[in-house]
Amino acid sequence: MGEQPIFSTRAHVFQIDPNTKKNWVPTSKHAVTVSYFYDSTRNVYRIISLDGSKAIINSTITPNMTFTKTSQKFGQWADSRANTVYGLGFSSEHHLSKFAEKFQEFKEAARLAKEKSQEKMELTSTPSQESAGGDLQSPLTPESINGTDDERTPDVTQNSEPRPEPTQNALPFTHRK
Repeated sequence: MGEQPIFSTRAHVFQIDPNTKKNWVPTSKHAVTVSYFYDSTRNVYRIISLDGSKAIINSTITPNMTFTKTSQKFGQWADSRANTVYGLGFSSEHHLSKFAEKFQEFKEAARLAKEKSQEKMELTSTPSQESAGGDLQSPLTPESINGTDDERTPDVTQNSEPRPEPTQNALPFTHRK
């Protein structure tokens, strides 16, 4: 089924100036459609906005994100994966409130989805670790005869392929104030 739009609104899109980290830089000349999408295959919520064919927002919502209303018609959130802060200027307070409400709703859904996936990983990790441990020991046998424990390290890092995920999830903590 892929990604489906679940809520759309129009807003002026801004990003924080990467050099000064203070000034807002407009990324659209006029109000554009800003949509929440849900990817049912990955159980992920994203905010996407296109200006023509160019994606000016492609932000995955994580449980650590916060949408902040900074005025009656402006709100912002930090996306550590994209290493930027997005700002949205709305035509009315009502549009801003609705967007903020949806952000909170989808952030909570992302948190629940993350908890469920962690529970699944915890449930499956014990058996898979046992089998992985068995698999790892057989190729290590010739190396352990050599008596070096150092050669085990590459096999451990081999199993850490999904590692970018926790690292990326940890990034928002470094940017929070």
